[in-house]
Amino acid sequence: MKARLNYYQRIFSAYLINRKSHLTFWHGTPLQNENSKVGEIGEYYMPFLYKAEYQGPFDENGIPMLDYKGKIEKQYNPIAIAQYGLGNYNLYKKTKKYIYNEKFIQAANWLINNIEKNKFGIFVWNHKFDWEYFQTLKAPWYSALAQGQGISLLTRSFIETKEDKYLLTANKAFEALIKEIKNGGVLFIDKNKNWWLEEYLVEPPSHVLNGFIWALWGVYDYFLVTKEKKAFDLYENCLKTLNENLYRYDIGYWSLYDLSNNRLRTIASHFYHNLHIVQLNIMYKLTGNNTFLEYSNKWDDYKRKKINIWKSICHKSLFKLLYY
Repeated sequence: MKARLNYYQRIFSAYLINRKSHLTFWHGTPLQNENSKVGEIGEYYMPFLYKAEYQGPFDENGIPMLDYKGKIEKQYNPIAIAQYGLGNYNLYKKTKKYIYNEKFIQAANWLINNIEKNKFGIFVWNHKFDWEYFQTLKAPWYSALAQGQGISLLTRSFIETKEDKYLLTANKAFEALIKEIKNGGVLFIDKNKNWWLEEYLVEPPSHVLNGFIWALWGVYDYFLVTKEKKAFDLYENCLKTLNENLYRYDIGYWSLYDLSNNRLRTIASHFYHNLHIVQLNIMYKLTGNNTFLEYSNKWDDYKRKKINIWKSICHKSLFKLLYY
């Protein structure tokens, strides 16, 4: 009960009292970066410009911190720092202005300085605050999403600077992606031999869709730079999983956020539904797989009907009341 009260206090503060919260960073408009390339490291696949233009708070070194309100307050979030770096990298590539170069390198250096071993001896970026999913994640917790997006920033930093420290840290971070959760990593292989990169390490695994896809782009970037077989094999196995399981995220009028086995399924918010559409469009661009384009178009059609929007809002509201 205390955890639930803390959650509602934080949410009330973030949504209703002061709009400048962690939501300021996360909830922009998801877009595809038309300048990104297939088969080589270049601008990141999404622009993340609204993330690059984040107005703070920042620490004394210019690293973004997110204000979660309530008892969590201001915290470093490795996913946000990687995305902030990627947004500034995109701006640097577009403008060649030093200020953006400086910002994306600052973010990459934070990743180098803050990667640490978990209890299994695997290098991860930890979140050092408790987080309410439908199960509470106790600090410190780590995530395939952080590992993948951190790698995406570090590989670009390596390409730009030619400094080995960025690739060496990406090498460390990649190990978590090929280690199963039971061995200290973020990979789950199910009974059907599906390979999942898990955003949240819960039991049973929940298979968050957006986190899986973003993490997979990190695997792709790592392969582009290293050409290592282990990266290629992981990428191919995860692509197969995504292709064969995408239908499970479709509920006939909206997309699901994850595949958790709660009695009431975890429907995506409007933001995450739009993010899924963009991510799948990018997956189609990267792979040429028509399944990704099919679901991107289908889910885009869903949101054009007002009844679907209202059904999704009611479903989401009921889910929050039951599980948070």
